[in-house]
Amino acid sequence: MDLYLSSLLCLILTLTILYFLTRKPHKTRPKLPPGPARLPIIGNLHNLGDQPHKSLADLAKIHGPLMSLKLGQVTTIVASSPAVAREILQKHDHVLSNRHLGLAIQAHDHHRFGMPWLPMESEWRNLRKVCNSYIFTTQKLDSNQELRRKKIEELLEDVRRNAREGKAVDIGREAFRASLNALSSTILSLDLADDEGSETAREFKEVARGIMDEVGKPNLGDYYPVLAKVDLQGIQRRMRTHFGKVLGLFGSVIDDRLEKLKSESYVSGNDMLDTLLAIGDDRNREAAMDPLRIKHLFLDLFVAGTDTTSSTLEWAMTELLRNRNILAKAKEELDQKIGSGNHLRESDISRLPYLQSIIKETFRLHPAIPLLLPRKAGADVEICGFVVPKGSQIMVNAWAIGRDPATWDNPNSFVPERFVGSDVDPKGNSFELIPFGAGRRICPGLPLVMRMLHMMLGSLIHWFDWKLADGVEPKNLDMEEKFGITLQKAKPLLVVPIRR
Repeated sequence: MDLYLSSLLCLILTLTILYFLTRKPHKTRPKLPPGPARLPIIGNLHNLGDQPHKSLADLAKIHGPLMSLKLGQVTTIVASSPAVAREILQKHDHVLSNRHLGLAIQAHDHHRFGMPWLPMESEWRNLRKVCNSYIFTTQKLDSNQELRRKKIEELLEDVRRNAREGKAVDIGREAFRASLNALSSTILSLDLADDEGSETAREFKEVARGIMDEVGKPNLGDYYPVLAKVDLQGIQRRMRTHFGKVLGLFGSVIDDRLEKLKSESYVSGNDMLDTLLAIGDDRNREAAMDPLRIKHLFLDLFVAGTDTTSSTLEWAMTELLRNRNILAKAKEELDQKIGSGNHLRESDISRLPYLQSIIKETFRLHPAIPLLLPRKAGADVEICGFVVPKGSQIMVNAWAIGRDPATWDNPNSFVPERFVGSDVDPKGNSFELIPFGAGRRICPGLPLVMRMLHMMLGSLIHWFDWKLADGVEPKNLDMEEKFGITLQKAKPLLVVPIRR
């Protein structure tokens, strides 16, 4: 343990003495799920390590799929099996759907406006209605698919240029830029990343990654309320900076659009920003929007949408390059169903069951949000004979569920065939595969992410062969994970494209 953490623990010890002197007498404790032994003051914080999803999965093997821990002063319940996840995300969803709000997410009052963090009341319902009615409907996505196709073609053109020059491609970065431009062209009618591949894209990726890292870090202020205002680790300070950059970017775009709307010569492109501003002008609608709410909505859509999509694509390509026989089968399916030299279209996805199985298998082994977003119990709930107490933090370990040997054969192997002909899907109906969550809180952007992932991955492997950069052998490919609220490769995937 480094000197910094040692100093923090000393401070915690001092402040905890004050806590014990002022705490209220214990009430009768409910029958909590089993869990590891707790140390004084820190509880089970030491059990998390730097890869909490793995540490919690290992603990679940000992203590069971419903487990309790004490993280500082916060009672935490962890689900690690499909059956327990179903209890939390479906059966008791009505009382377990609110969020456990970390201090990081409260920067710029984002917890008051960001849809993933709002309590399930009228404000949340209104935002959900906006997403389901105006942004992610099948009709809206179908009408915008030509825009996404153009962004995929721009991605392919960048890769072709690298192929001609024999240069390596950073798959995660290219996927991030394509996802960012697909979103921004659809929602804002502009490319946030320029044609060069770009400082804007690089900076946005750094900010998005910074947000995901900070939200995912254990924050002592979350576990010890007496430390909430101290910001010992600087997490709130950095989050204010990150959020400020993104909100400032979207604020300027919205202000510019509002000015254009005042002009009689402005011709609406009927993009989502125009639609949302029009909703804001209609005071008779329940789901009325204003620039402040739109900024915070865009923060969530763009940061989460680009980071999770690019990370999943990078893991999918990594697994395919480690398993060349699977890559060959995917190419064969594309050649047969799409045809050599023909472009993949979104309408083709339903005809590519093996490509769909590769995406599902990637979700299983590498869920973008391994612990999903933490929930908070609104009341005492009995699950599996134990009590989940009111106010406790609830984590669902999607990473552990995807590798549960009681559910999956050879759970640590990449085997897309397990999904061929299977009804298991990642859309919240199959609790053995829940990368987007389930129930009321399922990710609203799921329909768009699914389209983008299949289009990008299918196009990249249909048009190019790939070899690892710097002579790296597939068996030696680095598979280390970098934990944040999302799970990325610790080292970027660098590959050299070869035009087929």
